[in-house]
Amino acid sequence: LLEATPPYAPGATLADLVEDGTLHRDFVALSSVALPMDRPLYRHQEAAIRKVVAGRNLVVSTGTGSGKTESFLLPILNSLIEERANGTLGPGVRALLLYPMNALANDQLKRLRSLLSTTPDITFGRYTGETQPSTRDAISNFRSSNPGEEPLPNEMLSREQMRDSPPHILLTNYAMLEYLLLRPADLELFDGDYSGT
Repeated sequence: LLEATPPYAPGATLADLVEDGTLHRDFVALSSVALPMDRPLYRHQEAAIRKVVAGRNLVVSTGTGSGKTESFLLPILNSLIEERANGTLGPGVRALLLYPMNALANDQLKRLRSLLSTTPDITFGRYTGETQPSTRDAISNFRSSNPGEEPLPNEMLSREQMRDSPPHILLTNYAMLEYLLLRPADLELFDGDYSGT
């Protein structure tokens, strides 16, 4: 069976969306090899970003490799950048990225490392069964799993770190989310001092 898949229709670039005011002017701080401002988005990504930024809900249903993640992740980053510019970006979960399997959460974690390596005030962390309780053990685990790399200052590696100061972007899976919402030790991630952020 041979199937030809036509290319996805191109849309505006991120630089275009910054210029027309869809994305915050400080969004260009994320410009990197991982996120070039001059590469055209797909048209469905552009439409999704415009809708989310305008306050609309949406569902993105398209093929594998079509950039569904950017359709929701870029508006999340834009919102965090806007908060930072307004001086209101304190600790607290703003976005919950929920995955059915740890492997998918781990892939997204690698993407966030590359996207946020130059933006230390936007924090993120993965809270799954693999997440170490103590920061010391988490750092040791990171170094053994990523030889030659140092942890980013904005990546929360341990449960201890995330309980003390919840990250802006929290990656987890369905099973762990249930625990996070029920265990008294983890309630601070969504309640208490950091609720309503």
